[in-house]
Amino acid sequence: MARVARKMGTKTLEQKLWDAADALRGNQEPSEYKHVVLGLVFLKYISDRFEGRRKEIEAELAADGLRPEQIGRLAEDRDEYTSNSVFWVPAAARWGVIQRAAKQPEIGEFIDNAMDLIERENPKLRGVLPRNYGREDLDKGRLGQLVDIIGSIGFTPSDDHGSDDVLGRVYEYFLGQFAGKETGKEAGAFYTPRSVVKTLVEMLEPYRGRVYDPACGSGGMFVQSAEFVKAHGGRRNDISVYGQEFTATTWKLAKMNLALRGIDADLGDRSADSFTQDLHPDLRADYVLANPPFNVSDWWNAKLADDPRWKYGTPPEGNANFAWVQHFIYHLSPRGTAGFVLANGSLSSKTNGEGEIRRRLVEADLVDCIVAMPDKLFFNTGIPVSLWFVSRDRGGNAQHRARKGEVLFIDARKLGTLVNRRLRELSDDDIQQIAGAYHTWRNWEGDYHDLAGFAKAASLDEINRHGFVLTPGRFVGTEVAEDDEEPVDDKIERLTAELFAEFERGRELEDEIRVRLKALYRGR
Repeated sequence: MARVARKMGTKTLEQKLWDAADALRGNQEPSEYKHVVLGLVFLKYISDRFEGRRKEIEAELAADGLRPEQIGRLAEDRDEYTSNSVFWVPAAARWGVIQRAAKQPEIGEFIDNAMDLIERENPKLRGVLPRNYGREDLDKGRLGQLVDIIGSIGFTPSDDHGSDDVLGRVYEYFLGQFAGKETGKEAGAFYTPRSVVKTLVEMLEPYRGRVYDPACGSGGMFVQSAEFVKAHGGRRNDISVYGQEFTATTWKLAKMNLALRGIDADLGDRSADSFTQDLHPDLRADYVLANPPFNVSDWWNAKLADDPRWKYGTPPEGNANFAWVQHFIYHLSPRGTAGFVLANGSLSSKTNGEGEIRRRLVEADLVDCIVAMPDKLFFNTGIPVSLWFVSRDRGGNAQHRARKGEVLFIDARKLGTLVNRRLRELSDDDIQQIAGAYHTWRNWEGDYHDLAGFAKAASLDEINRHGFVLTPGRFVGTEVAEDDEEPVDDKIERLTAELFAEFERGRELEDEIRVRLKALYRGR
């Protein structure tokens, strides 16, 4: 995760909150408890934003000389909030009411009522917010403690805990932590690690236009795209967001995640399968960003047999990888570009027609770039993945003209730093190294040069000689070792001496262990 949080002692605010919340989980499974926690985080955030706007209104009215009773009445004008993109929070749903009920056995009912009231007043959230806080298996003492923990966070710019984006940081951190506790497919189903998302976004640079993700999980691609636009001086409404998600609970998480970030997104009116129930059939997006589920084997439906999306070949019934690829291409505008994550098997598989589809994509000059990523980037799998970039307009404008008939291969497998034994992160420098090579190559006036062991621009003839296998390692070659100017004989002598010294040190440690073991034996 991005290390942007303010420190609280030796831990970040996010870590402190996570440790406390996780300790209160009790017998709740992560898949259930994440909705309990994130629902409360959402409730606290919109309540804080409401109260912040209320104070602004009261200050303005007081400056106009109105009496306290007039101020109190006018401060409850719903339009004063919604016109400023602030959720209208009914009185019984405000955090103060929840906080005062934290120690009561009916705390779950108070929260459920608050969620009902907020949905009633904010139609975009209807059917989205988590319920059932009053269920018997949710310990009300622990729930009350969790309310106290969430209550310690301030979500307005003037709060001690940081900036207006503290909620986003906490929410993203909690999603990542819950993903780390999930098993099997569930973790990857709702969360893509931030460094992977940021790599895609930094390479695509979605400054303005329509952004689409038909496997959107909890909405991370959209959040990072909006942050990218904002960081480059634009406004969040410079991009229009369209998405779809198959799993109902994950679809709800996405709606909440985007709502609390102020991102107006069209995720359809329900969760649905992007292949059989495409909720945006007429959409032609400027950018597609996606991390679809890997190697899905049960995706096929007989009615997909003659689908117009399969322009480059009908995907095999036992693997959805190239169904996703062609779905992305189908939804691109004539000048659109897509960036997405796929399992590495998609680069080389020739079974069930996959090799033929891949060949046709390359020969159609759609494939822009392939990036081999390091392993251990994902919570739910340690297998390495690749990033694909495809473009519908590689030869149609001056900027891309020189790259027609080429594919850029980047081998980034050596990048990244292990956060723990199971998880690796890409730093901002790593991401810029990858994105920088891509942008230099795409700009026909750029000073691009192949870099042995890292990047290679290959012609279609070269790719053909490799049988249209797109594994970057086949093309980039090996890195040229730096000459340290030490004579070979001297280096051999030095390294031999160091090796013998390590042997000697090993014998010393062995003797020390024997002595200590004998002492332990005699002491029994």
